[in-house]
Amino acid sequence: MSHDRPDLDGRCGTCARFVRVIETVDQNGEVKRKGECLLGVWAPPLFETNTCRQYVKRGTFTAKPAPRERVRSSTPRAPRAAGSPPPPREPYVFTLPEELLDMNADEFRMVLREVIRDELGVADVSMGGRWEGGEVILKPGKEGTAEKRIPLEALFNKVVLIRDKLRVLEQKINANAKLTAEEKVQMQQYVTGCYGSLTTFNVLFADKADHFVGQKGDD
Repeated sequence: MSHDRPDLDGRCGTCARFVRVIETVDQNGEVKRKGECLLGVWAPPLFETNTCRQYVKRGTFTAKPAPRERVRSSTPRAPRAAGSPPPPREPYVFTLPEELLDMNADEFRMVLREVIRDELGVADVSMGGRWEGGEVILKPGKEGTAEKRIPLEALFNKVVLIRDKLRVLEQKINANAKLTAEEKVQMQQYVTGCYGSLTTFNVLFADKADHFVGQKGDD
């Protein structure tokens, strides 16, 4: 494979942080690879021939960073004058976990997706057992036309997707600093109205905690 080429040692093409790689073939038939840097050192697109000081060869990162020793000075520190700015602090060095460095692009996407879902309060939702394998049948009123059958699992997944997007919308409304309190209340009422319209589908959920909750009386 191209990322095993010895001429790419020390370059992004063999770095553990080189992710979302796309291969293209130029006019001469030569394969070119570009992707993104996990640390964002370079702005995308990043080419396999690039390099930086953060290079870590793929599959070889095993050592953990050694703890830095604090060196105490024998010279007493002079007192800071009143009104003078505080001395600059040492820059914080962030070290990625070893497990993250060994991930390929697909594994990293999966972990990132799970973290985002946890932060947004979006989790896996179970459908009630009695509905498994069921169907929704749309029977037309006009004779001679075929009915439409939809697996309940497919309908349930779409309902959950709508619910999750409404929850994200709620969080964005609450976190938007440009909206006044009155505007937030008005927009929340629209979201609550959407929840109320979807309470019909609450019967599909296995756990009542996952139900849509609208205004009082919508259930």
